Amino acid sequence: MSNQTVSPGALLAGRYRIAELLAEIDGARVWRAVDEVLSRAVVVDVLPVGDPRTNLLFDAARRAAAANDPRFLRVLDCDMHDGVTYCVREWAGGRTLERMLDSGPLTGQQAGWLAREVSEALENLHRTGYAHGAISPATVVITDAGAIKVIGVATEAALRSSGAGSPEEDVHSLGQLLYASLTGRWPGPAPAWGMQPAPVEHGRLLSPRQVRAGVPRSLDDICDRLLGDPPRHHAPPITSAAGLSAALSGVVGSSHEPPNQMDATVQVARQNGSVDDATQVVPQAPPPAIDPTPQSTYDAEQNGYQPPQAAYSPATDTRPLRRQPPPANGNGRRRHEEPKAKGGWGGRILILLAILALLSVIAMAQFLLKGAMNNDQSGDGGTKNSAPPQTSTTPSATTGGKATIASAKDFDPDGNGNEHPDDVANTYDGKATTTWTTMSYSRPNLGGEKPGVGIYYDLGSPTDVSKVLVALKGDGTSVQLMVPKSDGGSAPTATDGWKPVATQENQPEGTVTLTPSAPTETQYVLVWLTKLPKEDGGKYRGTISEVTIQK
Repeated sequence: MSNQTVSPGALLAGRYRIAELLAEIDGARVWRAVDEVLSRAVVVDVLPVGDPRTNLLFDAARRAAAANDPRFLRVLDCDMHDGVTYCVREWAGGRTLERMLDSGPLTGQQAGWLAREVSEALENLHRTGYAHGAISPATVVITDAGAIKVIGVATEAALRSSGAGSPEEDVHSLGQLLYASLTGRWPGPAPAWGMQPAPVEHGRLLSPRQVRAGVPRSLDDICDRLLGDPPRHHAPPITSAAGLSAALSGVVGSSHEPPNQMDATVQVARQNGSVDDATQVVPQAPPPAIDPTPQSTYDAEQNGYQPPQAAYSPATDTRPLRRQPPPANGNGRRRHEEPKAKGGWGGRILILLAILALLSVIAMAQFLLKGAMNNDQSGDGGTKNSAPPQTSTTPSATTGGKATIASAKDFDPDGNGNEHPDDVANTYDGKATTTWTTMSYSRPNLGGEKPGVGIYYDLGSPTDVSKVLVALKGDGTSVQLMVPKSDGGSAPTATDGWKPVATQENQPEGTVTLTPSAPTETQYVLVWLTKLPKEDGGKYRGTISEVTIQK
């Protein structure tokens, strides 16, 4: 057995059923698998025969065994089978911090709590004399329950041949993670983890508060003590995980409950003066454009810098940490009670009469304008005004009427049968901001592992379908509209049970219209993605924000 023959469906070492390729790291492959002995999901790192990293991986697995903090995902097995080296780790169902930051930075409370959880785990690891070696937004996972899990202790660094690392390097990497969580920018010389580099002024990294409004001053100071060279105001640098966890505990408290369950703890901490008012209340807008100059494209071969790549993307998404309500006055502090304006009733009546008169004038103007437009459109020889271009990524209804979607389900018959099922409803909730995404793949053709993935929609009963509008994210998506080959009363469970009736190749981001080549009556409609756009991290993933089915 070689690295190339380990594929979905294969049974590795007579125990681990390979399910899905998660990532490729310099020839090594990371798979999601099922331990058939214990009936649980696991992650399996596989090295090809004769790979020079074999001894590094075995040594890393032994060091990872010393990480007994529950926030680290354990190494369960490490061995060789038919010349292939494999390392089995626990599986974490959740969302990486990298994906969390796709939606924008976290609140101060969330970012501080997350960094404190990771720093406490590292503190326990560093006491054993070992380091993680590869802390990044891709190795920190927020689980479905809101807990923090850290993946790839020592083994991630071994796969990347980056060395075992040191406690000091772990702490510096955690400082970068905290900075990125607060600002949505990466504190490095080039884009990384889907983020643009943080702005620099006079050769010095701008502080989080200079990049994004509302960042708590206490967390801003901690970031500077972690990344500043030297820290401002002669502040002592933070170089140990113990020092960092202590500093963060003084800001966000010491509770291990996730922030959406920490309201009472935060109130107590605030009364004690340990949490800024802005910690809980942070504007939800994306970071301001501090540096409007377009970012240059970095060439890894020319300047020697290789942007880090994601280790892998967990299969299921967790609920994001709860965002706090926006502040009343935009600066993170409550408004003081303002005195009410005084005035007489006479003045108020005059103002009211003026408003009513203005509304009457506007209504009359609209009536006259509408009449003129109707006359122009219905008159002989007149031409209708063309409709303005559609700029929204949300499909709009047409005169044919919008079909009602009774239910929908992700469709992955040639894979593991699971493509983020919890997010399917986001594609027909009427909101362009909510999305469904596929898993991440190594190539645009879904890694060459399957013909496609998608979602099928149940219309409740046979319905005439004139067109389907699909709002896509990312450039280069190929999509098909498919319907069942025969009316069997239920949706086909295999790909060959569907037939394509419309196809659009290599579509740019925006709304794609799929019009059947012939009149179509069906109860089930399948939106089928056959080619996926490329993400910043080098992987390929399809995204649908909204689907509208027209009668």
